Amino acid sequence: MAKMIIMYEKPKDQEKFDQHYFNVHVPLGKRIPNIINDSVQRVVDSRNTDLNLYLITTLEFENMEKLTEAFASLEAKLAEEDGPNLLRYLEKPPIMMIVE
Repeated sequence: MAKMIIMYEKPKDQEKFDQHYFNVHVPLGKRIPNIINDSVQRVVDSRNTDLNLYLITTLEFENMEKLTEAFASLEAKLAEEDGPNLLRYLEKPPIMMIVE
């Protein structure tokens, strides 16, 4: 299994971030091929970090090959192009990790 994990810190404009994230960005992300599971969790508490974490999104794929294929797709490019629209509500870009 391969996963992309995206961690967002608390937005400077939480209401507008949530509105764009859940109404625009998530629907774009759901179109990315090969995703076998996806989740978004709100962080209610975090410890041993200076980060003010807000949301953690996880996209799961069967393997690294399927993940690589997915992120080469037009659907992934459209979701990526929407990224700057989210950044206007954040202090800094999200942390993105790929794990297996």
